[in-house]
Amino acid sequence: MSRFHDPLVNSLATPDKTRTFLDGSTRQVVRLQSRFVGHGTYKPGWRWSLHVGPIMGAISTAHLGYVVSGSFRVKAADGTEQDVGPGEAFEVREGHDAWVIGEEPCIALDFGKLQSTD
Repeated sequence: MSRFHDPLVNSLATPDKTRTFLDGSTRQVVRLQSRFVGHGTYKPGWRWSLHVGPIMGAISTAHLGYVVSGSFRVKAADGTEQDVGPGEAFEVREGHDAWVIGEEPCIALDFGKLQSTD
């Protein structure tokens, strides 16, 4: 018998997990059946490789995202860089880096497969 609940609703107002990164930026996560939804508030100067990677002890994972406000730059494992801003969706593969550009925090949603760290 399946344990899948249809539909399953979860709210970022009451996240399953909240993580504070080394620079004070935060990310809330809600778990669904097979995916997660994250809501991050990344401060100016935040960078995945500096403020998240050392906590995780692993490379970044593949995921989809959407920038609500602010901007960040993503650098793919092959060195390709792309800026992402408000109203833009993105998809990144594992091994990427990302950092906030400008003096405004970046608010972004991200979506991906559940990992043991989510």
